[in-house]
Amino acid sequence: MKKQVNPIIKMDYPDPDVIRVGDTYYMVSTTMYFMPGCVILRSYDLAEWEIAGYVYDKLDDTLAERMELEKTEYAGGMWAPSIRYHEGEFYIFFLSNSGNKNYLFRSEKIEGPWKKSVVEGRYHDAALFFDDDGRKYLVHGNTEIHLTELNDELTGPKKGGLERVIVRDERNIGLGYEGSHFYKIGKYYYLFVIDWPVGGVRTQSCFRSDSLEGEFTGGVVLEDCRNYFRQGVAQGGIVETLNGKWFAVLFQDMGAVGRIPVLVPVTWKDDFPVFGENGKVPDKLEIVSSRPNYPYEPLYTSDKFLLKEGLPKNRQLALQWEWNHQPDNRLWRLLPEGGLEITTDKICINLTHAKNTLTQRMLWPGCGAEVTIDASGLGDGDAAGLCALQSCYGMIGIVKELGSYYLVRVVRSSENVKDQMFKADLMPGEMTDKIKLDGPEITVYLKANFEDMKDRLDFYYFKKDKFVKVGPSHKMEFRLSHFTGNRFGLCCYSTKRSGGKAVFKNFIYNV
Repeated sequence: MKKQVNPIIKMDYPDPDVIRVGDTYYMVSTTMYFMPGCVILRSYDLAEWEIAGYVYDKLDDTLAERMELEKTEYAGGMWAPSIRYHEGEFYIFFLSNSGNKNYLFRSEKIEGPWKKSVVEGRYHDAALFFDDDGRKYLVHGNTEIHLTELNDELTGPKKGGLERVIVRDERNIGLGYEGSHFYKIGKYYYLFVIDWPVGGVRTQSCFRSDSLEGEFTGGVVLEDCRNYFRQGVAQGGIVETLNGKWFAVLFQDMGAVGRIPVLVPVTWKDDFPVFGENGKVPDKLEIVSSRPNYPYEPLYTSDKFLLKEGLPKNRQLALQWEWNHQPDNRLWRLLPEGGLEITTDKICINLTHAKNTLTQRMLWPGCGAEVTIDASGLGDGDAAGLCALQSCYGMIGIVKELGSYYLVRVVRSSENVKDQMFKADLMPGEMTDKIKLDGPEITVYLKANFEDMKDRLDFYYFKKDKFVKVGPSHKMEFRLSHFTGNRFGLCCYSTKRSGGKAVFKNFIYNV
């Protein structure tokens, strides 16, 4: 038994759902537009986690997912997955919020392969539920939470099946009930949802009934911000441990770093859940591991980008990396001598339009990353750099102009960003600093500070045996136009003519 400090994962893993199979816990989380998508985490104690894999390499192969014709998928893609294990098979269900399609993936093994199918209808923040009698349901909605019975094939609603509203949020709401999670525990059915009352904070509620046709009653079970800027802890799944204890894995908005998982103890009184300790989320809690000496792979990684012989291209990169959208595999490669080469094939308005930006989540309360960029393959007007990817991005890198190379700092401030979901971002960034270089290779560094929502990004480049700061600090933000936390990104894009390339070498993640 050991003490664990909240938050359990200090990275952007929102909308978690969690199950236990044997002695192993699995968590799925929203990955939106990043590819590969629908990350699956694995744990043996609910506190330390590693990446077990992803459900898909690409989803629909749309123009937006491929970043074609100035279309993008920012803020879109898969939201709020539900994971279940039923009769020897794993099931993952989610809605593609921009594509308006519901996907069901199933596999006998958590590592896959996963079989994809489409479920008729549109189900917001849905929970997949298998009842004891073999009937199957989705619980879903916003403000009104619906129970919809599915057919045996899980392809759509069952003709003549049960369909009803089980709870309705009728208070003075800003965000009505959503984020459904649904269970049968003992003789009762339990619905867990969140909402955000006007003037209040995000809260977690639970409703209970002794039958699917009966009345669901209940209310708020957690309204706590962990003394962190009125950011409520809510939305996620609950799970029973091997020793019979219960926990909820919820998330908390923590500024520009994103939405971070928090572990909350759950006890039971009169067959109703009690979240936290005296209504609060504890900073520390005791956990028990089923494999106490298990060595977890970190959720972040440094990388020399070494070519791995015998592996297909989509398995060449470490699991911690995700592309900003569906990658164009013709435009990137790992070099035999080490290094990630990215080639451009279109003209970009700003770096958020660049294909094949390779990303990793940033770490709260602070982290840094450095990388060496070989820009000798850039064309005139091309740029390559290390960025903090969000709509209010910041980048330190190289541009080539009239045969010369310049170190540049490029930022987008909040004044130039509109929180328009699913709409193209047509505003360029601002080049605030420009330093002529002696050659095409440079090492750059970004340092992020998220402590107490400072959300500060600082820019450096390596000169004469030390890192030199470039320009002022940049304010990072969590904007709904992307709806994800800031990430480190390796990007290359053209502003005049496509076909240029850059090589990224020796990426170092600092914590």
